[in-house]
Amino acid sequence: AVETYERLRVELAGLEVGLLHGKLASEQKAAVMERFSAGRIKVLVCTTVIEVGVDVPNASLMVIESAERFGLAQLHQLRGRIGRGAHLSECVLLFAREVGDAAAKRLAIMKDHADGFTIADLDLEMRGGGEYLGGRQSGQLLRFADLRKDADLLKAATEAAPELIKNQADAARGHVGL
Repeated sequence: AVETYERLRVELAGLEVGLLHGKLASEQKAAVMERFSAGRIKVLVCTTVIEVGVDVPNASLMVIESAERFGLAQLHQLRGRIGRGAHLSECVLLFAREVGDAAAKRLAIMKDHADGFTIADLDLEMRGGGEYLGGRQSGQLLRFADLRKDADLLKAATEAAPELIKNQADAARGHVGL
């Protein structure tokens, strides 16, 4: 980010270019964001520190370098930082000349879809459900449900769990191996 910032300051002489990354002090980050929000900084170079919680309605262009290295959720979060105002917005994904099959599929999904629920569903389809209950972390591999196919069952179980824990704590513990 620092190298890109230094290069763009030269290439875009006449425009104020800002830099934002996680190693800046909180006061510095706040000052940069205030200048960007006010429109004084025209180009903001930053790391993924801006992924969540940044709301600058006039931000209308985002360029994500090495987009093939990010997951779908993170790409969607980053893209969501723009297009919040009245201006048309664009998100440009720059990626390596050659990418693996999984990265190519993620990039295609980002190109073809803007809806977060659709992207999350496709991400789940690609990567699987992961460790929903964290069973692998405690030395067990728990297989209960397919998060996509068994959504109704999981919803019902989630709703029933507090009652089971309250009224039949020993049986509930037995079901999760405690």
